[in-house]
Amino acid sequence: EVQLVESGGGLVRPGGSLRLSCAASGFTFSNYAMTWVRQAPRKGLEWVSTINSDGGSKNYADSVKGRFFISRDNARNTLYLQMNSLKPEDTAVYYCKQGPRRGQGTQVTVSS
Repeated sequence: EVQLVESGGGLVRPGGSLRLSCAASGFTFSNYAMTWVRQAPRKGLEWVSTINSDGGSKNYADSVKGRFFISRDNARNTLYLQMNSLKPEDTAVYYCKQGPRRGQGTQVTVSS
């Protein structure tokens, strides 16, 4: 059974940083591209970033480019999202995705 478990969210002040993690199991993690998406209150899902299977290719939404950094550790079956210079508009539930599957999400709130 595929499982994706996000962690690392929390409350942070504008300008702060957080690192999200996604622990994957139930599939061969190193074979698949992985994606972070987010959902702000009363809004739809927004794509944030995708990394290919070996970590050599990364893409970012314009809204996070230069502030967020995606990475992965295939030996640990873990996906990461380093989020810097956080803004109130980054407030959302963040999910990791593999194809159609996603985890339960982790809440990120950026507020003073």
